[in-house]
Amino acid sequence: MPPAADKLLAALGLLVLSPLILAAAIWIKLDSRGPVIYRQSRVGKGEAEFEMLKLRTMREGSDPVGVGTAVLRGDPRVTRSGAFLRRTSLDEVPNLVNVLRGEMAIVGPRPSLAAHTEHFSLQQHRRFDVLPGITGWAQVQGRAGIPWEERVELDAWYADHRSARLDLRILAKTLRLVATGHGLAPD
Repeated sequence: MPPAADKLLAALGLLVLSPLILAAAIWIKLDSRGPVIYRQSRVGKGEAEFEMLKLRTMREGSDPVGVGTAVLRGDPRVTRSGAFLRRTSLDEVPNLVNVLRGEMAIVGPRPSLAAHTEHFSLQQHRRFDVLPGITGWAQVQGRAGIPWEERVELDAWYADHRSARLDLRILAKTLRLVATGHGLAPD
């Protein structure tokens, strides 16, 4: 999608979802100590680092080195509010601010952790030719249910085949997944 369309969708999304964001913020504060927003350094287009924003779903200090230890169902680091936010993908709503800043797009490969990029092949580095997205080809193909290596390959495939039509297809499938809840929570 063109950047202007991404920014318009992000602004509308923040406006429409603001009551949910407020309710989630209150629940997060009542549920555990720490900030409402989780900030993490990620790698985006051109391998530039940026600060990705999410609603905090884990106990404060659970991921102190920022290397992204896998989160499985029943993980004791995840708060009660966090389990719901992860299951519904509402924890990703602050990514819309990253879209407004021009650091992310609505559709694209999920942003990488810097520690992971050194393990990518030259072919897999193609994922950095496009802005990272809130949702993407790998997410609608199985999200956490598919191996990490396959997700990286799907992201590289998206970078080579991206189009407005593919983005619309990904958005439609994302909306179905969020509405049904299938394939969103890690096993």
